Amino acid sequence: MTTALYRTSYLDPTGISARRVKEAPQPKRLLIANSKGGCGKTTLSTNLATYFARQDAKAALIDYDPQASSYLWIKSRHPSLPPIFSIKAFEKAAVGATRTWQLKVPTDTTHILLDSPAGLSGHLMNDLIRQADVIIVPVVPSPIDIRAAARFIQEMLLSQTFRAHPKPIGVVANRVRRNTLCYSRLRSFLSTLRIPFITSIRDTQYYVRAAEHGLGLFDMQHPSQRDVVEWNPLIEWIEFNLAKYDKKAVNH
Repeated sequence: MTTALYRTSYLDPTGISARRVKEAPQPKRLLIANSKGGCGKTTLSTNLATYFARQDAKAALIDYDPQASSYLWIKSRHPSLPPIFSIKAFEKAAVGATRTWQLKVPTDTTHILLDSPAGLSGHLMNDLIRQADVIIVPVVPSPIDIRAAARFIQEMLLSQTFRAHPKPIGVVANRVRRNTLCYSRLRSFLSTLRIPFITSIRDTQYYVRAAEHGLGLFDMQHPSQRDVVEWNPLIEWIEFNLAKYDKKAVNH
């Protein structure tokens, strides 16, 4: 694969917008979470990381999944692409090092993506909720995934940490084929939730092929406008909710 297939400039011709991410004293933390494996947490994490990196931000991706998909994706990125810092949070801290030191990001980091593992629950779930500024839950349109997502969302909303410190939560339908019964059932399920259904990401091998080369949608020289349109509501939702935290910080 040659560098001609993706953008080496930091300009943003994707059509999303010309927005620039403002620097903040503390990095914003986005938790991508679902206890069900295979729902596309890494796809959301890596593509969001490329979005922020393309907006002149300093992005870091903390991989809590023992499969190390996010970490290996970053390691496969071409040096000419905007850098994304990575941490293998699934590994135990080295002898003599603290957990805090292990998870330390560069001081100029503006956005941290927390890619959670399958089976997320208990202490780790509460810890990640506590860290997060916003939470994104990807759901695949299948009966098994819908039931698993319902249980996970309920567990998260009822957790002591969330009740004490509620955070904005949004759901993303992932790997979607719109003209199917499963998708209709997923939409019906999401309509019953008291949290936003943000957008649907279509089922395409495009993301799989891009991931093999450490790429995301926002790295591509000529991204599919159909895909850009699907991601736009998610970007807008994230920026809106992160901006609310900035306003709260200023008021205090």
